[in-house]
Amino acid sequence: MRIARLLPLLPILTLLTSACGDNLTPPGHDAYLAGEITPLTCAPNLDGVITANELPTVLDTPVSYLENPAGVTRTVNVAGTTAPNGAVTWDFGADYADDGVLTVTVTSLTGKWYAASFAAGQFVTPEDAAHTLEAVYRRDDAGVYLLGVASTAANPPEGQTLLVYDAGILVAKLPLSPGESWVAKGNVTNGKYRGLPYAGSDTYEVTDDAVGKLVLHDFTFDSVHRVRTKVTVSPSAGASTSVQQVSYFAECFGEITRVVSQQNEPNADFTVAAELRRLGK
Repeated sequence: MRIARLLPLLPILTLLTSACGDNLTPPGHDAYLAGEITPLTCAPNLDGVITANELPTVLDTPVSYLENPAGVTRTVNVAGTTAPNGAVTWDFGADYADDGVLTVTVTSLTGKWYAASFAAGQFVTPEDAAHTLEAVYRRDDAGVYLLGVASTAANPPEGQTLLVYDAGILVAKLPLSPGESWVAKGNVTNGKYRGLPYAGSDTYEVTDDAVGKLVLHDFTFDSVHRVRTKVTVSPSAGASTSVQQVSYFAECFGEITRVVSQQNEPNADFTVAAELRRLGK
């Protein structure tokens, strides 16, 4: 056994012996230096509170979501399941063959055809999955505010939309923590909706009511906030309508799942969704 273990060393010893005359030893190499690890711009601490730093606004970075086709509903469980220890889990990990990949990119307000109508605006996101409408926002350390909605194109085939609120609607209060609730209202005058004159008011009733685990097809997130929003649209002419939206927010990722009810849904724990949007591809 000892001879066998020494045999592999013989070629090395021979090489060293042959180099004992003139110094023929090739120059050595410096030690390997590992590259520096780039720190994360946002690192979740999973403390159950989403601060302003943990809800960053990142421009011009595409994010992929899975979205059900228009007109196709999904059976959902927004209430989730509660374990004996009180831990809540929401499971949206089902794989639907007819889901489409929706790319959402946050962009600057600068250069938009409607920019002059939103003096305080900072950034824009698609308002609908078809990208025919865009929502205008501003944010500060206290929250994120919806300033209004406009058609993506200045003169689309269906007619121009430009709805500017008299005051920004607080859609996310920061820091975001369970138990927070608020009501915000925005009024629109001299607006346009699909080319027609429009006036009315939108009321947002928002509650951050739970923190738990969220399961998606490709990811699992801990310390996720469930934020319920009831939006009531009250036009000056016509009947009021409402919709329930349940959003799930994760630290540093923002909204990772959105579930929207059918119109005039009375149940906060609705089980049929008109829209199911989930981070993934």
